Amino acid sequence: LKKRLEQCNHDILDYVEEFRDFSKMVLSRLAGLNNYKTEVKSEVENLLTRIERAQRDIDYFGSVTDSNTCIEVHEDLVKQQLLEEAEEKKKLKLMLNASCDHMLAGIKSLKIVKKTGDKHGSWMKDPGKKHPKIYLLNGSVNNVILEFANIMTFMESNHTLKARRVTLPLPWEGTGHIIYQGFLFYHRYGSLNEIIKFNIQKRNITDQMLLPGAGRIPAYKLSSSTKIDLAIDEQGLWAIHAEPETGGNIVITKINHITMAIEHTWDTSCSSKDAEAAFMACNTLYVVYNFPSGGTSRIQCVYDVLDAVNTYEIPALHFPKRQGSHSTIHYNPKEKQLFAWGDGSQIIYKLHTKQKV
Repeated sequence: LKKRLEQCNHDILDYVEEFRDFSKMVLSRLAGLNNYKTEVKSEVENLLTRIERAQRDIDYFGSVTDSNTCIEVHEDLVKQQLLEEAEEKKKLKLMLNASCDHMLAGIKSLKIVKKTGDKHGSWMKDPGKKHPKIYLLNGSVNNVILEFANIMTFMESNHTLKARRVTLPLPWEGTGHIIYQGFLFYHRYGSLNEIIKFNIQKRNITDQMLLPGAGRIPAYKLSSSTKIDLAIDEQGLWAIHAEPETGGNIVITKINHITMAIEHTWDTSCSSKDAEAAFMACNTLYVVYNFPSGGTSRIQCVYDVLDAVNTYEIPALHFPKRQGSHSTIHYNPKEKQLFAWGDGSQIIYKLHTKQKV
C-alpha cells in the first residue's frame, strides 16, 4: 500500500508539473494573442484614422467642386436673366415706339371752358379722329354720353339742347373712361374689373375684357369712385389701377385697343395714397396728388416704363392758379393738352414739354 501511495504521489507531481507547463504554454499563447490583438487594434485604429482623413479630403474636394458648380450655374442664370431682360426691353421699345422722346416740364396755363354738371365726371376729345367733337360724361355712374359738334357748341349756355345723346346698354362706373378712334372704353358699373369697348357711331358693344388684379380698391384714394382709370397717349390705350398686393401702389397695363389684349404690365413705385388722378404721356405715368380737403394739385411721382426718364431728378410740378380737386385728368396726345374735370368745371391745361434725358 505504501508503494502504491508513493506511486500516486509521484504521478500527481508529474501531472502538476505537466499542468504547470501547459499553463505556462497557454499563458504564453494568450500573451501572444493579446499582443496580436493590440497590434490588430492599433492597425484598425490607424486604418480608421486614414479612412476618416480620406473622407474629409473627399468631402472637401466635393464641396469645392459643388461650390464652383453652383457659382457657374448662378452666373449662367444671371447672364440668361440679363439677356432676357434686354430682349424684353427691346420688344417693349419696338411695341411702344421709342421715338416718343418728350416729357412734361411744367403746366403753363389753365382755361376753365365751362362749369356744368356734377362734382364728378369727365370730358374729352377723340385724339384718334380728326373731327372737333366734344364728349361730356356726367357723374360717376351714368349711361348717357353727350356729344357736341365742337367746343363752341359745348360752351353755349343751352348746350344740352344741341347735344347728341348716346345711351349705353350698360352704365359706367367712376370717371376713368376714355374715347379713342370712335370707341368709348369704360369700366362697367357693377363689375369688378370688366372693361367695355363701345362703338359710339353704331351704338353697340363690340368687345370687352377683364383686367386681372384691378377693381378691389380705388385707383386713387382721393377719387374713391374710380377703380380703373383708362388713359390714352401717343402709344394708345392704357389702364391705371391699384392693388392690395402692391401695398396700394399704382399698376399700369398696356392694352391693345383693337384686340383688347393685355400687352404688358408694370408695378410702379407711385402710391395711390393722397392721389386724386393720373395720366399717361409718352410712355410715362404722371400721378397727381392733393390734400383730402382740396388744395393745390401737384405731380409728385413719375414712372417711365422704358426707364428713359430719371424720375429722381424731376421736381414736383404744381397746377397753376387754382384751389380745389380733380375728378379726372386726361392727356390728349394730339393737342398735347390735359382735359380735366375739377369740382364740376371743365378745364384745359396747356403743357410745357422738353426732351427726355
